Amino acid sequence: MKTQGISFGTGATFIVVLSKFLMSHMAQFVFAIVAIAMAQTSCLAQTGSDAPNQQETAADQQIPPAIAKELAAMRKRIDELEAELKNAKTPEKPATPVTTAHATAPVAPIAAAPTAPISTTSPVAPAAIAATENKPAKVEPFSDADWTWLNGNPRTKDVPLDTKFFTPEIRADTVYVFDFNRPTDHSIGGSSELFRSQEVQLTQLGVGGDFHYDNVRARLMTQFGMYSVTTPRNDPSPGHGQWDLADAYRYVSEAYGGYHFDVLHGVNVDAGIFMSYIGLFSYYNFDNWAYQPSYVSSNTPWFFNGVRVQVFPTAHLKIEPWFINGWQSYGSSNHTPGLGGQIKWTPASWINVISNNYGLGQDDLFVQNRKRIHTDDSVEVKYFDRPENTLDKMAFTFTGDMGCEYGGGVSCYGDRKGGPKQSFIGYMLYNRFWFHKDLFGLTLGGGQINNPGRYLVLLPPINGESAITAATNSPYFTENPGDPFKAWDSSVTFDYMPKQYITFRWEYDYRHANVPYWTGRGGITPPGGNNGSPQFYSCISGASSGQESLGPAEAACGGGISSVWFPDLRRDESFIDMSILVKF
Repeated sequence: MKTQGISFGTGATFIVVLSKFLMSHMAQFVFAIVAIAMAQTSCLAQTGSDAPNQQETAADQQIPPAIAKELAAMRKRIDELEAELKNAKTPEKPATPVTTAHATAPVAPIAAAPTAPISTTSPVAPAAIAATENKPAKVEPFSDADWTWLNGNPRTKDVPLDTKFFTPEIRADTVYVFDFNRPTDHSIGGSSELFRSQEVQLTQLGVGGDFHYDNVRARLMTQFGMYSVTTPRNDPSPGHGQWDLADAYRYVSEAYGGYHFDVLHGVNVDAGIFMSYIGLFSYYNFDNWAYQPSYVSSNTPWFFNGVRVQVFPTAHLKIEPWFINGWQSYGSSNHTPGLGGQIKWTPASWINVISNNYGLGQDDLFVQNRKRIHTDDSVEVKYFDRPENTLDKMAFTFTGDMGCEYGGGVSCYGDRKGGPKQSFIGYMLYNRFWFHKDLFGLTLGGGQINNPGRYLVLLPPINGESAITAATNSPYFTENPGDPFKAWDSSVTFDYMPKQYITFRWEYDYRHANVPYWTGRGGITPPGGNNGSPQFYSCISGASSGQESLGPAEAACGGGISSVWFPDLRRDESFIDMSILVKF
């Protein structure tokens, strides 16, 4: 007999039939056993202490007639069962057991009679009972796949000293840059990640982590090193009003608190300073495939100050609206806050889709009624994954950005009634290769932008130029409405990653602009150092020029000078950067 792929031999059939018989005669059988036990107890009581001297034979012990009758009936039924088994046909050979790659699957116990087919829909089937009683647990968002391959995502999988209340985090980023322009003042412009050449510099040291208890959450990450000065410098909003916001937040990269609601797959409400991730790359270089990202990332916000709500309708979808002070702003440059948000979707473990959008904010300091809109969209695809190969993984990222400013004398569409065109369009593409079980990494990439009006171009730090004075326009690198700026770049990055907590990185970058922009051999610092008046031309003292009339530069300097200094700006820049990146 064969039921659901499981065969039973003669022995199995005998056991099943015998069990049926015993069940049907259970009352009589139990009565017989109890009667025999009572009879034996009575005999022992009668012999008492004389037992050693009085031995009885089996013939002397009498069995009650009722019990004898029951035993005879049982013997007769057993003889009938044995006769039935002798006449039974030979069963089929047992089926081969189901196996997995590592072990043989155990056979579930039979709960019904052998003649009844076993069904997974039967109310007595073990699988059905388990499915009813053990519903699948809710999956935490983005937790059912390994996302350490993503650009902008840390590759660490273990957290030392993690506790129920606090998850610590420590980051260190140290870099040496050799700029082939060899600027005399060692200054690098046009970057949110590199700032000094021919020197070893601590870009960032951060200590902090995540607090979490009873649905209440908070995060703090400090920042020391170059980031503590350069990041606030790129935010003009402290120029609006009293209190120095740049100094207030100088040593903080992330700081927020909030609450987690157990609805859908989770809802988080947070307020404070948090990463924007517009441009795909992370603010922390350890998380990225390259050290110096292309313009789409390097020129767009690294942080927001405001309120965000993270809604997870499913384990693979996040909808995150923002209410913020402005485009990378500690404060509001004008009277209109910024609105925006992110949509993140991971339909499979090999793809990540992100869309960031921003609008409404008035982000040009002291320029009224000029609004900004921006969209930033990325896709990341892991198209090869063979852990056993020497080349074990490959993936690419593509990011496209578009935006514009309108009102206040500029237009999104060109030289119309509203003013000259002020827009941003750009893209970047990177491909990553991993080797030898992710011990080595190689990334090739680059990108391009076109930003007439230069409102997102990073102002070179000429003569100590600050973002606040840049908002009133710079005499060295102007940001007038419609001023042209086009640029492209490329990079090659090699990583050595002996442990999950450290990366040794070597990178070569080449960058080009259609106007003089990068620091040249003469540097961007006046002779004698920064003179404290970056909004004016730097004047070099000397004998009078003897001219009866002064040009605009001499007039700006007060006249009676021999020369006017200008920074050495070039259209091209290439450099090698070497860094050690640590994250716990």
